[in-house]
Amino acid sequence: MEKDDSFKLEIVDENEKASKPAGFNLDQTLEEVDQFIQKLVPGENKFVKCIDPLQELVDSRIALYEQKEPAAKFGLNIDEDNSFFEAVRRLSLIVNNLDEFPSDLAAISCLNRASSAHFRAMLLFECEFRALLDNPKRTGDPNVDPKSPNTDGSQGSSKPEDEFPYFSSQSIHVMNQIATAMIFAGYEAECCTVYGGLRLKSLDVEFSKQCYENINVDDVQKMSWESLEGEIDNWIHIMKFYTTNLFSAESNLCDSVFSENRLTAQRLFCDLATSLSIRLLNFPNALVWPRRYSTEKLFKFLDIYETLRDLANLDIVNDSSAEEFMSETSMAQCRIGGAVVSIFSQLENSIKNDNAGRIPVAGGAVHPLTRYTMNYLKYACEYKDTLEQVFQKQDKVQGSPRQKVVEQESKDVTEDDDRCPPLSPFALKLMMVMDLLDANIEMKSKLYRNPALRLVFLMNNGRYILQKIKESAEIYEMMGPSWSRKRTSELRRYHKTYQRETWSNVLQCISHEGVQVNGKVSKPILKERFKNFNTIFDEILKTQSSWIVSDGKLRSELRVSISSVVIPAYRSFLGRFKSYLDNNKQAGKYIKYQPEDIEELIEQLFEGNTASMAPRR
Repeated sequence: MEKDDSFKLEIVDENEKASKPAGFNLDQTLEEVDQFIQKLVPGENKFVKCIDPLQELVDSRIALYEQKEPAAKFGLNIDEDNSFFEAVRRLSLIVNNLDEFPSDLAAISCLNRASSAHFRAMLLFECEFRALLDNPKRTGDPNVDPKSPNTDGSQGSSKPEDEFPYFSSQSIHVMNQIATAMIFAGYEAECCTVYGGLRLKSLDVEFSKQCYENINVDDVQKMSWESLEGEIDNWIHIMKFYTTNLFSAESNLCDSVFSENRLTAQRLFCDLATSLSIRLLNFPNALVWPRRYSTEKLFKFLDIYETLRDLANLDIVNDSSAEEFMSETSMAQCRIGGAVVSIFSQLENSIKNDNAGRIPVAGGAVHPLTRYTMNYLKYACEYKDTLEQVFQKQDKVQGSPRQKVVEQESKDVTEDDDRCPPLSPFALKLMMVMDLLDANIEMKSKLYRNPALRLVFLMNNGRYILQKIKESAEIYEMMGPSWSRKRTSELRRYHKTYQRETWSNVLQCISHEGVQVNGKVSKPILKERFKNFNTIFDEILKTQSSWIVSDGKLRSELRVSISSVVIPAYRSFLGRFKSYLDNNKQAGKYIKYQPEDIEELIEQLFEGNTASMAPRR
């Protein structure tokens, strides 16, 4: 296009220069530039002059934009902004195409003129991009409602400015235009550097708002568990805030700003996520350094593991540029998993090494170790799926020392034909803990000199274990019904043996056999039988009233089974032989109890009551 001799700048007002030459037709100029680029041939300069008005348009617009405040240069006049971006896009095409003709003088002259304006445009874009990112709550037009929808539809819906990441739809639209223009012009590196640096700074501010502090190994070693527990809770809170809020919001922002360059958006977001994640992973990594934790600390580590698992399951893991993110997250998760296995294994060691049982528990009650172990397992199995995953991952590597131990344990367990082999490393570990606890209870039962009390102790602990397993669907599923049936059979055997050990002598005293001599009831033998019955029964009452059966159902079963054999036998014996003593003045001396008295006294057994138990007449 020939340059008009009457070329001059229009005057918009007294303070501003015109944004385009007089008689300037933007659409026509852009079309001629497109033709120029399509038909570009070395030595041809027929269309070179079409660049001059385009260059002057860009320069004049830049002069106008530079007068405006940062973060407010675009957005006041959408049509003017769009024409400017279109003009800069054509300059980018000119610069990129003319650069292919380094020996063509006409091309060099044209390139120099275009490059100057093009470079100024890129500087303007970079400065405005930086300002918008650094001042998220600023908008181009103070009269524009930041909650209003974007007219061009680039942003699906607007959001309040006090919601992270605090950008209005208008600001996001302008950033999108700038990023698209800069990347198209070959300034992707500069654009990404500005974006990545300022977004990382903004996310650091968000972490500071959440009171996040970078705690290292030295800090962890010096902290008490109470302080460390608080830091773990805070870290988990921040991680959940990161994965559920910041992560998705930042991903959406990145996609919106770089909507025309998806690969760039993915790479930028992966870099941001990786940088932040590595910073957040410093804390769990510091926790697993050479500091040993007691068994009750397991649950906090399981919470950490689940938090890391949520992080590893984010959408970013499917992106090829997220290798470092995945690697760092996986290593941290593996370290915490190793700590979980180590802490859980201490439960086995505590059962094996429990020497506090040198003194038997009073009254044959449930041993504290039994209570602790079963409540621990019940709580631990609320994390069943997580523990399954942890043990599965830790045992995944074939041939490792840990794997060899697991294989040997599995072989030992499956030698018992009454049990189904566990299907997972954690189920196997749970089975081993139960076996250790059984052995420990058996060992402690031998501390009781009274065989009957030993059996009450076994029943108490066995019933407690069985009830805890039935209360936990997770434990019951892993132990299996076969195990529960076997435990129930053991309890029945303990019960029968207890009855035989305790009440067989009582029943012998009131047996009809041996009372008659030569076909007649022997009063001396009868008196001796009643006397022995009273003595043995009194001794049982005195002894077993102090014994403890805390499970109400088991206590009721024991009393019912005792009454069912003792009271009918005593009532029969008394009914048959009482008349032989009725006329004797000393009958009250031998018949100390009525059947109702015995029934009432049996109902007071196993209450842990050490007070005297006088019969009620």
